[in-house]
Amino acid sequence: MGSKVGRERIHREDGYLYYVSSDGYVYAVPMKHNKRGRKHKVGTEKIHKEPGYLYYVGSDGYVYKAKMNRGGKKGARRKKRRKAAKKKTTRKKKSTRKKKATKKKKATKKKSSKKKSSKKKRRR
Repeated sequence: MGSKVGRERIHREDGYLYYVSSDGYVYAVPMKHNKRGRKHKVGTEKIHKEPGYLYYVGSDGYVYKAKMNRGGKKGARRKKRRKAAKKKTTRKKKSTRKKKATKKKKATKKKSSKKKSSKKKRRR
């Protein structure tokens, strides 16, 4: 998959994740289940990193680089844009008729009034 970049072989331990940092050195970082470990630099070789490549430490301990796969299939974005442009032109136009605005009545607070009498009037 990738091509070998480094000449130095790195001894790998269980419970650590190995990566090539932005400064070019290989670091070992403890995994979540490794409670006692701390991040530390491994090896002395500095690797010159090129943009567009992914750098990793292989199972044999050497550093490899692989071309990054970005953007998916060639020309896929252009096809996607063309489809979207077609959809926009084939859509029906909305009517310009204005709808009547309905007014909502605002809820008014009722004023608290004292009870005048507890007796009810009877109809005869």
